[in-house]
Amino acid sequence: MFDPVIAPSGTLLGLLQRGRGDGTLHALAEQRGEALAALEQCVLSDPRRDWQVESRSLYYARLYSELEGGLDGIEQHLFHADDLLDDDEQRTGLALSVLGHLAGYGRRDALRLLRDYAAKGANWAWALDELALRDDDEGLRSLAPAVLARFPCTPEGDAALARALREAYERRPWRLWAEDPVHGDRVRAAEERHAFDRWQRQLRPAGPAPGWSVHDVLDWAQQGLDAYPAQHRDAPAARCLAAVAGPEHRQELLAAAKGGPEAARAAALRFLADRQDGQVLDLIEAAAYGSPVVSRAALESLARMRGAAALERARAWAAREDALGAAAARVLAVRGEAGDAGRVLAALRRLVRASGADAEGLAVLVEGIGRLGIGCAAPVLRHIYRETSSSHVRGCAARALAVTDPSFAEGFAIECLWDCEEATRELAARRAATGDVRVLAQLRRLAADPAEEAEVQTAVRGRLGARPTR
Repeated sequence: MFDPVIAPSGTLLGLLQRGRGDGTLHALAEQRGEALAALEQCVLSDPRRDWQVESRSLYYARLYSELEGGLDGIEQHLFHADDLLDDDEQRTGLALSVLGHLAGYGRRDALRLLRDYAAKGANWAWALDELALRDDDEGLRSLAPAVLARFPCTPEGDAALARALREAYERRPWRLWAEDPVHGDRVRAAEERHAFDRWQRQLRPAGPAPGWSVHDVLDWAQQGLDAYPAQHRDAPAARCLAAVAGPEHRQELLAAAKGGPEAARAAALRFLADRQDGQVLDLIEAAAYGSPVVSRAALESLARMRGAAALERARAWAAREDALGAAAARVLAVRGEAGDAGRVLAALRRLVRASGADAEGLAVLVEGIGRLGIGCAAPVLRHIYRETSSSHVRGCAARALAVTDPSFAEGFAIECLWDCEEATRELAARRAATGDVRVLAQLRRLAADPAEEAEVQTAVRGRLGARPTR
């Protein structure tokens, strides 16, 4: 998938793509047709750079509910001819998650769409997982014929059925189908096959394994890199070395880390860094400018190192305007002391100037600013908060602003009550100043919303003075 195209942060579309609280507030004040068009564009073309750490579905579902938006656009997207050609979950996953939340809010049209797509769509497993949380037993039982028909009654089809059952996040539909008098025998057989396959995998793990010597492990790592397609085995090889390498192998490993083949060198670097070897920092400095495989291993190894020696070397490297300097600054952001505040702030400013508010590694530096309480960093944190397209990074910036910016409670904290990220809403529920009339109203909405996360509702109750129900 290509990186999404993100609109400027000052536009309604840009705000909604970012999942900012101001996106909801602006959409509710905008012409309904324009707001719905921007919302639909976000849902049908997932704007997240990393869907594993960024939330959007509840945020968009709430706005659909507020605007009383129709679902024709989502229906056309789900059942478009592309669904037959493109089975990438990212094409339909966000739309299905939004439908799941809308079904939870009582939208029967959303529930109908999920049922239809589970029966006919390419990403049926995702739709079934959403239904498992919201649909009744009768609705789930009615899907058994359509879902099971996807798997022909052949050895290959039965194997695919067992695999689908194994990969399901929610098992409720499968348990219901296992009790069905018509389909139960086949589902129970798939469950038994799944259990047997798991036992076989535990008994006879698949995949190549290294021999039990330091030389064999290093060779195994290099063989993976030399294969086609390449297999990056340096990290697992370092873990294998922990089982086979002793003090007598130190010189062999130092030699490999200094001048061995790429993957062997990377594995030795990782192992020596994990053991906090006295010479490894010099080896990391030399390896930081090697091949991509060696450089990545060196910088990742530095990030895992502990102790005074690693901190002192990171202080010496942090001013460098290269990958090693950036990695060193991240070490100081995570483990540095008050005297390292200037180095971390300088690194953050350099990174934002060079690569913008979506730069790789930005979140670690932002969190370090908050941890060290660097008050003069508030202007750059505000810039990151407004401009980043990552709701995860924005949440880090909000937490850092809560520590460094005295105006946070009367400013960004209010907007954060409508943010797409649970942790950001929780922070706002604890910090937002109640002088603004919108704050108490939104706190009450969050308290009454059955889809809101428990941590947010706990924070809300604390602000409203209500006792948690037992």
